[in-house]
Amino acid sequence: MQAAYLNLPPGELAQRAERLKAMLEPCTLCPRGCKANRLSGKPGLCKTGAHAWVAGFEAHHGEEACISGWKGSGVVFFSRCSLHCVYCQNAELSQAFDGKELDAPALAALFLRLQAEGCHNLNLVTPGHVAAQIVEALVLAVPQGLTLPLVYNTSGYDSLETLALLDGIVDIYMPDLKYTDSKSAHIYSGVKNYPTVNRAALKEMQRQVGDLQVDEDGLARRGLLVRHLVLPNRIAGSIAAARFLAEEISPRVHVNVMDQYWPAHLAQQFPPLNRKVTGKEMAEAREAFRNAGLIQMN
Repeated sequence: MQAAYLNLPPGELAQRAERLKAMLEPCTLCPRGCKANRLSGKPGLCKTGAHAWVAGFEAHHGEEACISGWKGSGVVFFSRCSLHCVYCQNAELSQAFDGKELDAPALAALFLRLQAEGCHNLNLVTPGHVAAQIVEALVLAVPQGLTLPLVYNTSGYDSLETLALLDGIVDIYMPDLKYTDSKSAHIYSGVKNYPTVNRAALKEMQRQVGDLQVDEDGLARRGLLVRHLVLPNRIAGSIAAARFLAEEISPRVHVNVMDQYWPAHLAQQFPPLNRKVTGKEMAEAREAFRNAGLIQMN
């Protein structure tokens, strides 16, 4: 199965890139809608201007088995995430202000390098605030031979307008479902509307790509794979999250109910996030997803 963007009509990818680029001036690319003139170099709330910042890249073997496969997933870590989670598990990457600022030709070259290394897919981590820059790079990379399926590895805080322009470009959506109540979202990630935005985004992602499809080699080729990080004291709302996915997305949703939470970044300042998840809390969350009939994976 070839990458979705290879099936677009001639010129369509470039048109999408232009429409996304127009959303940078003023910026409405993510749900924060800060309206900074990023094309002029002025950074938005994400601290990113006209070009994407890349904190790192690699053939990654630590993703879900259907994503990493045996050759690794071609991960590109974009820094300066538009969310500011106090417990960010990848703060040294997604919250960092270092890394390299790459223009479209440099980003395209990076995509092609990961393909040359034999990666199964191109895995874009925290891509929402640089979706325009990503598609601009794709326009340059595809004529040079890029064919890797695209994994959109996102916080789940995504604009519907941006997602609509990614329809037919993204093969696999891999969003977080962080919270089901706005109070927790506001306290711990700095956005009150996360649950509303996230639910609408997941519905749009499901509409575009449907349930996860895995080939005979066990590799994901298309579809939705939701990640849910279990947090202490039921902060993530796991029971409500499972119910929402089963009832409003699909009873066949594939979910990674993640148990790797630890008090990273600023979490020590925000009890009860200053401790690990207990075995009882983890078992309760897994049971909720199991009772909802969802497909749990790792």
